[in-house]
Amino acid sequence: MNAMPHMVHAGPPHAATVVARTQESPGIFSLQLRLDDAAAQAAYRFAPGQFNMLYLYGVGEVPISIMSDPEERAVIGHTIRAQGRVTQGLAALQPGDTLGLRGPFGRGWPLQEMGGRDVVLVTGGLGCAPVVSVIHYVLRRRERFGKLVIIQGVKHAEDLIWREQYDRWAKLPDTQVLVAASEGAALWPWHVGRVTELFCLARFNPERAVAMMCGPEGMMRAAADSLLSRGLPESHLYLSMERNMQCAVGRCGHCQFGGAFVCRDGPVFDWGQVKTLLAHRGY
Repeated sequence: MNAMPHMVHAGPPHAATVVARTQESPGIFSLQLRLDDAAAQAAYRFAPGQFNMLYLYGVGEVPISIMSDPEERAVIGHTIRAQGRVTQGLAALQPGDTLGLRGPFGRGWPLQEMGGRDVVLVTGGLGCAPVVSVIHYVLRRRERFGKLVIIQGVKHAEDLIWREQYDRWAKLPDTQVLVAASEGAALWPWHVGRVTELFCLARFNPERAVAMMCGPEGMMRAAADSLLSRGLPESHLYLSMERNMQCAVGRCGHCQFGGAFVCRDGPVFDWGQVKTLLAHRGY
């Protein structure tokens, strides 16, 4: 598993300014942030799959996956669903507003171990955010990898964000994009049904592939069963888990996952670490 890149601070948050804001869908938005301290911004490093703690002054903080490319040094990107007190407050921020940032935290995707392999990405709902940085990473270093297969599932067709990007990715060489919505809409160009129904269409070599997935745990269990049945080795299957992460350094215990803490030991785990826990609802 990848070692953690440079951590800005595990204590009080650093001040950051909103550089740009994008409304991705009615309930989802993206914030591009820059740390106010120029030295801290220059030193900031992260691995795809890691997360930051974003702090809204006087309200609280939440863990948010980093969705920008590791080599984008000017800003730090986050895509957020407005569904709680803190995230609804973050949704009201505009360029020029400030907030606090701690991070990066956790362990990301083992990208250094994937050279030469086909890369299969499986996501559900806003679960796409933790792997968008992987897509950017692979496309900017295309010669290092084999085929890229992007499989995305959403509940409603209107929930799919970055449609233009999916269209653009689908036209690239050695890249396959498969999208499903449980509930379609007028002019919906992709599959209507469960995302797991798309796996039979995915074109990759299981023996030389690595798969990364995030999203609802039921979906990930079904996706894992499908991929493993095609011959994907368990050691080449990785999942990004979500839990109630409050301290981000494994001290408060809120995100305990079996004997591990998602904030410190994850959020990325290999299948061998989580398959027994995922077999039991409530973990």
